[in-house]
Amino acid sequence: MKRIGILLSGRGSNFEAIANSVAAGRLDAEIAIAISNRPEARGLEIARERGLPALCIPSKGIPREEYDQTLVAELKRREVDLVCLAGFMRLLTAGFCDAFPMRILNIHPSLLPAFPGLDAQKQALDHGVKITGCTVHFVDPQLDSGPIVLQAAVPVLDGDTEESLSARILAEEHRIYTQAIALVLSGNWKIEGRRIVRKDQ
Repeated sequence: MKRIGILLSGRGSNFEAIANSVAAGRLDAEIAIAISNRPEARGLEIARERGLPALCIPSKGIPREEYDQTLVAELKRREVDLVCLAGFMRLLTAGFCDAFPMRILNIHPSLLPAFPGLDAQKQALDHGVKITGCTVHFVDPQLDSGPIVLQAAVPVLDGDTEESLSARILAEEHRIYTQAIALVLSGNWKIEGRRIVRKDQ
């Protein structure tokens, strides 16, 4: 069975959605480890409540390269097949990305390449777009720029606040992250240019 390593920094709602999918049999994989760079991360608590391996490796005050080498060593020790970022608030170094080529996924609350980086929902509202959404993409050393695996569109309503828009996007994040992980783990995909396409289509 394929093994997933999850990196998180906060509440861990996408981690919880992945764990729910594994428990329900929608995802044929096991969670090998959940790691946070912040000891207070709620996601660690959720992992422990579920009896899943959870570890805090604090990042404060540690040089990025050194920190990422520690993460890579732990993930390799756990024999992780796929690394999934679930609200991990750090930009990964090239060294980390090279250790898991095309085996790191992230989910971002916009339709990339629109609105990368922080506060994507606020960016969408400020820009006045009528449609936004979320994107699961492979991670490379650049910010939110790797090849796109799956996207889901979410309409922006006239009365939307950051909170209301974020909540609707989050529901789609929980849905498509599992689908993207299942596709990547299946191996039934290939890259054409920057496009990820299913081999069976």
